[in-house]
Amino acid sequence: MKKKLIIDVDTGVDDAQAIMVALAAPNVEILGITCCFGNTPLENALKNTLRVLKVCNRLDIPVYRGCSEPLLAKKRQAGDYHGKDGLGEVPDPDAPGLELVQKKKAVNAMIKTVNQNPGEVSLVATAPLTNLAVAVQLDPSFPKKLKALYIMGGNTDSRGNTTVCGEFNFVADPEAAYIVLDRYNCPTYIAPWEFSCSNSLPWSFCEQWLCQNTEKAAFMKKISSLSMKKAQSPEYQKEITEGKGFNSCDTYAMATAIEDAFITESDEVAVTVELAGTYTRGMMVVDYMELLKKKHKAILMKNVDLEKLKTLFMNSLK
Repeated sequence: MKKKLIIDVDTGVDDAQAIMVALAAPNVEILGITCCFGNTPLENALKNTLRVLKVCNRLDIPVYRGCSEPLLAKKRQAGDYHGKDGLGEVPDPDAPGLELVQKKKAVNAMIKTVNQNPGEVSLVATAPLTNLAVAVQLDPSFPKKLKALYIMGGNTDSRGNTTVCGEFNFVADPEAAYIVLDRYNCPTYIAPWEFSCSNSLPWSFCEQWLCQNTEKAAFMKKISSLSMKKAQSPEYQKEITEGKGFNSCDTYAMATAIEDAFITESDEVAVTVELAGTYTRGMMVVDYMELLKKKHKAILMKNVDLEKLKTLFMNSLK
């Protein structure tokens, strides 16, 4: 049986990479892609998702319009890394138009799809968690009908990439992240920021990956040029990825949903999100001392099989 996925994205470059990995996986059926603000405004995220589907000849997959702003927080974007349009500032004059976006709203589509496939659908969330927070408020039974939840977000060592102590997806909507970690009691896998940095891929592999002679590879090379240049800058390497290489954050969550035994080391621990701290708002709190008395524990990734990840990447551009 194929693994049924809903993918919730704010399509920047690493979301595009994650989507393409899922599209190429023979054991995966994507039931829908829901879009949220985040790396770029919602309209861009929708357009970017359609561009990815077009290059992969999969415009049959429904794309849904989700939340355009956080529940309470001020809006943030990541244009300095992903480009102002979220996809490397290499516009396509023949890109699909927003008329292809479904009329049904993202949250309603999530709920309906999961209700039609109870216990069978995994949700891969690579954006701020606003759509997921709204979904559980509309339907409190939604999480227990999911097979599993895979999140790229949060951090374990108070090492921020957006604020002093906060990772982008959680900082972009701390209240949503808090709600999701509090109310989603399905099996929950989290790819935190520091983990993705320490499991980055060598730049030499990246060259091999992008040099495949295909339309998909040409597309990926074009859209990722800006972010890769940024990622290879001495300042970014020193402060963010410790010089280890290419870090496609969102793809770790996707690979875990796709590939059995991808995780080789993890911690199972209760987590929450700090909402009030002057410097720590949006930071994920990891409760190793079990002071929170939470029954539900998340699986925090620590190490993964990078050879499996390389294979998924290579196949995504064939």
